[in-house]
Amino acid sequence: MKKKTKTRIKREIYSWIVVIAVVIVLRAVFVEAFVIPTGSMEKTLLIGDALLVNRFIYGMKIPIPFSNTQIPLVPGRIPQKGDIVVFVSPFELKDVVKRCCAVPGDTVVLVDKVLYVNGERVREPYVRHIDSRYYPRVPYDSSLYQKRWEQAELGEIFGLNVRDNFGPVIVPDDHIFVMGDNRDNSLDSRYWGPLHTKYLKGKPLVIYFSFDPGKEASTIFDLIRIWEWKALRLSRIGKVV
Repeated sequence: MKKKTKTRIKREIYSWIVVIAVVIVLRAVFVEAFVIPTGSMEKTLLIGDALLVNRFIYGMKIPIPFSNTQIPLVPGRIPQKGDIVVFVSPFELKDVVKRCCAVPGDTVVLVDKVLYVNGERVREPYVRHIDSRYYPRVPYDSSLYQKRWEQAELGEIFGLNVRDNFGPVIVPDDHIFVMGDNRDNSLDSRYWGPLHTKYLKGKPLVIYFSFDPGKEASTIFDLIRIWEWKALRLSRIGKVV
């Protein structure tokens, strides 16, 4: 009797191990959950929007446990202009969501908050501006400007003067140019340079849950303080991104 009980317990443990392994693989390779922590993508995505992210679209990658390193297994496509992308910030070592505004070879210019790619004005109905001020472009050598931008130094050199008037820069190979839809409140490629595609994690699919945490979140613990939530946004659940 004891032998049968032990055998049954072993089978149950084995079954749970298989289930857990499958869930881990699915999460690592195909779909991952992500919660918006800041207002840099408002009003497209709000703080507290919980997203399901397609990890397969930009290639199959296996994360190394307890690190931000991923092993590429299957190549994917590069983001298209206008795609919302989730990536690991190379500077903050946390997941971030922005919009891809330009791809390799594109020339990017911002003039008084208006985006131009390859000399053409980009129609961006999703963009939000919350600050009526315009920061002027600081005169600077064009070749040095490109170099400083690729080295993620423009934000340190010019500060907010790259927010409204920026460029021209050319997006390097294997990189994309990303910005938040909430342009006056987004730390993005204007400040820290082009994003290498190796940092891409996926493309949001749908909002599966949404709540108002009442403030921006610097850690996941700020988001899970249920007693501080202001409201549930039921109308956003199921919205395709």
